[in-house]
Amino acid sequence: MTDKQLIVKVRPDGSVHAETIGMYGNECLDYIAVLENMLEAQTTESSFTDAYGQVAAEQQTTATNWDGAR
Repeated sequence: MTDKQLIVKVRPDGSVHAETIGMYGNECLDYIAVLENMLEAQTTESSFTDAYGQVAAEQQTTATNWDGAR
Protein backbone atom coordinates (compact mmCIF):
# COMPACT_ATOMS: atom_id res chain seq x y z
CA MET A 1 0.00 0.00 0.00
CA THR A 2 1.31 3.43 -0.97
CA ASP A 3 1.35 6.20 1.62
CA LYS A 4 -0.84 9.17 0.78
CA GLN A 5 1.19 12.08 -0.55
CA LEU A 6 0.46 15.55 -1.83
CA ILE A 7 3.32 16.89 -3.95
CA VAL A 8 3.26 20.65 -4.48
CA LYS A 9 5.61 22.41 -6.91
CA VAL A 10 5.88 26.18 -7.19
CA ARG A 11 7.09 27.12 -10.65
CA PRO A 12 9.34 30.13 -11.44
CA ASP A 13 6.34 32.03 -12.86
CA GLY A 14 4.52 31.65 -9.51
CA SER A 15 2.05 29.03 -10.68
CA VAL A 16 1.52 25.97 -8.50
CA HIS A 17 1.29 22.35 -9.64
CA ALA A 18 -0.08 19.77 -7.19
CA GLU A 19 -0.28 16.01 -7.59
CA THR A 20 -1.63 13.34 -5.27
CA ILE A 21 -0.21 9.86 -4.84
CA GLY A 22 -1.88 7.00 -3.01
CA MET A 23 -5.34 8.58 -3.08
CA TYR A 24 -8.20 7.06 -5.00
CA GLY A 25 -11.59 8.22 -6.22
CA ASN A 26 -12.69 11.69 -5.18
CA GLU A 27 -10.56 11.60 -2.01
CA CYS A 28 -8.03 13.89 -3.71
CA LEU A 29 -10.63 16.61 -4.36
CA ASP A 30 -10.63 17.71 -0.71
CA TYR A 31 -7.03 18.81 -1.09
CA ILE A 32 -7.87 21.28 -3.85
CA ALA A 33 -9.93 23.41 -1.45
CA VAL A 34 -7.21 23.19 1.22
CA LEU A 35 -4.53 24.37 -1.21
CA GLU A 36 -6.74 27.17 -2.53
CA ASN A 37 -7.32 28.41 1.01
CA MET A 38 -3.67 28.13 2.03
CA LEU A 39 -2.41 29.89 -1.09
CA GLU A 40 -5.32 32.32 -1.41
CA ALA A 41 -5.62 31.15 -5.01
CA GLN A 42 -8.08 29.56 -7.41
CA THR A 43 -7.68 26.42 -9.48
CA THR A 44 -7.35 27.24 -13.16
CA GLU A 45 -6.81 23.73 -14.50
CA SER A 46 -7.48 20.27 -13.10
CA SER A 47 -7.47 16.69 -14.35
CA PHE A 48 -8.00 13.22 -12.93
CA THR A 49 -5.36 10.52 -12.79
CA ASP A 50 -5.98 6.86 -13.57
CA ALA A 51 -6.41 6.22 -9.82
CA TYR A 52 -9.60 8.29 -9.80
CA GLY A 53 -11.25 6.09 -12.41
CA GLN A 54 -10.01 2.81 -10.96
CA VAL A 55 -11.92 3.25 -7.74
CA ALA A 56 -15.06 4.44 -9.49
CA ALA A 57 -14.97 1.33 -11.68
CA GLU A 58 -14.41 -0.94 -8.66
CA GLN A 59 -17.33 0.63 -6.79
CA GLN A 60 -19.61 0.20 -9.80
CA THR A 61 -18.57 -3.45 -10.20
CA THR A 62 -19.12 -4.12 -6.51
CA ALA A 63 -22.60 -2.58 -6.67
CA THR A 64 -23.47 -4.69 -9.69
CA ASN A 65 -22.26 -7.87 -8.01
CA TRP A 66 -24.14 -7.07 -4.83
CA ASP A 67 -27.40 -6.47 -6.70
CA GLY A 68 -26.91 -9.66 -8.69
CA ALA A 69 -26.46 -11.72 -5.52
CA ARG A 70 -29.85 -10.73 -4.11
